[in-house]
Amino acid sequence: MGKIKVTECPIKGLKVIEPQVFGDERGYFMETYNYNDYKAAGIDMEFVQDNQSSSRKGVLRGLHFQINYPQDKLVRVVSGEVFDVAVDLREGSETYGKWYGVILSAENKKQFFIPKNFAHGFVVLSETAEFAYKCTDFYHPNDEGGIAWNDPDIGIEWPIPEDMELILSEKDQKWPGIKEYRK
Repeated sequence: MGKIKVTECPIKGLKVIEPQVFGDERGYFMETYNYNDYKAAGIDMEFVQDNQSSSRKGVLRGLHFQINYPQDKLVRVVSGEVFDVAVDLREGSETYGKWYGVILSAENKKQFFIPKNFAHGFVVLSETAEFAYKCTDFYHPNDEGGIAWNDPDIGIEWPIPEDMELILSEKDQKWPGIKEYRK
């Protein structure tokens, strides 16, 4: 593969990517994306939009997806640390409704590839976090969908300390559970 290490996750299609990092006394250098390397790893996508968000500790964003314009996403953390989650919403998938989570941080430099038809979300574990991601389709505000972050039918094991106050948008407090979504 060359410059990246790709680990397949228990849910087909999800991949954790570790870029090669070149460090010395000055700091480090890494390629955060190289089409040829990703294509060789089975991620042959045309990314059309890059996004970045900044959040403080306890912010939980998700679980989001686009309904008619689904996006593949390649996500990473530029500064700080988050617990990042993908939930399989692919109809007919043997892992429908299952989740997988990974710690992404500026320190570990891991990336998470999330294919179309997965719900996605994260919670910020550090004081602040800068979260960056590439998408294969443009954002369509009228096409948003979501699943409740705490749906017991999914059972995500968020690593949230008891003393951490969660901060959710009004929209993220109102998403239905996966059973209601299927209707």
